[in-house]
Amino acid sequence: QLSEDVERVSENPADEREGEMEVHEDASSVILPESELGTTAPSLRFSKTCLKNVFSVILLFIYLLLMAVAVFLVYQTISDFREKLKHPVMSVSYKEVSLYDAPGIAFYPGKARLLSCKHHYYDHIPPLINPGHPGDIDCTTQRINYTDPFTNQTMKYALVVQGPRDVKKKELVFLQFHLNETDQDFSAIDYLLFSSFQEFINSPEKAEFMKDCESSYSSWKFSGGFRTWVKMSLVKTKEEDGSETKVTCTFFPSLQTSVVNYIDQRTKPRSDQLFFVVFEWKDPFIQTVQDIITANPWNMIALLCGIFLALFKAADFAKLSVKWMIKIRKRHLKRRSQVMNHIN
Repeated sequence: QLSEDVERVSENPADEREGEMEVHEDASSVILPESELGTTAPSLRFSKTCLKNVFSVILLFIYLLLMAVAVFLVYQTISDFREKLKHPVMSVSYKEVSLYDAPGIAFYPGKARLLSCKHHYYDHIPPLINPGHPGDIDCTTQRINYTDPFTNQTMKYALVVQGPRDVKKKELVFLQFHLNETDQDFSAIDYLLFSSFQEFINSPEKAEFMKDCESSYSSWKFSGGFRTWVKMSLVKTKEEDGSETKVTCTFFPSLQTSVVNYIDQRTKPRSDQLFFVVFEWKDPFIQTVQDIITANPWNMIALLCGIFLALFKAADFAKLSVKWMIKIRKRHLKRRSQVMNHIN
């Protein structure tokens, strides 16, 4: 088309200026093929656009992957929180004291009889002067009868003794029982521990108090012909909501006792049986056991807020990336249609 215009200008010299103006206008408006204009600038523009598109697609996939990871973290966080709510962790703490509340020691002697009871200090127990005979009873005692909590028919007799208090002076209670006859191969006396003797004294229904203790706590035994040394450790338990439940005297890892053979030096052979038992605090530490839920709702809320913020930012970036790619695509199609129109 340009060559024809040039020939037309050469044939009509008078219209040369007008021809040149038309040539300039046509040359400025016509987009020539790459073979005529050169391939350096358009190919460079095409390569940049292609790299931008590829980079945008890669970023889009990366943010989609991050969104998937964020959704998985949300699900995992909620699942872990629900699991921790179902399985609280046991927490153990220790508190040192100089004085305990005097525990209650309930004995079930049966036919046995209490001969002596006395408080001693610094683990010093003097030798028995007249074993097997009544001695001093310097302990605070209380006798109680109540029905068996498991059968509601059998009457039980309990002798409740006030236990030691001063742990720094190693206060202990030493008791001696005597059983005249026994038709069993071995003889033993049951006993039960509860946390506060004063609470038992102040209780208006002592029989109900003892029934509750027997149905809730474990009972133990000490045998005749031995000196049994019992060391107590107080454990407090708390519910999950933090309210303190009824305190019990328990022992860890189990009831800590030391049994020493008693050599009966009485002159005449006896058919009766002697029982000796010592109660003392093991250490000045009160163990507190509490179930703790390790799942912190505020930490979970903060984590979820961060994850959702990342999700929204990723979704916003993906939206902008898609819009930008659509815009680039439309612009490319528009330029292509313009080139096709000019060529046509």
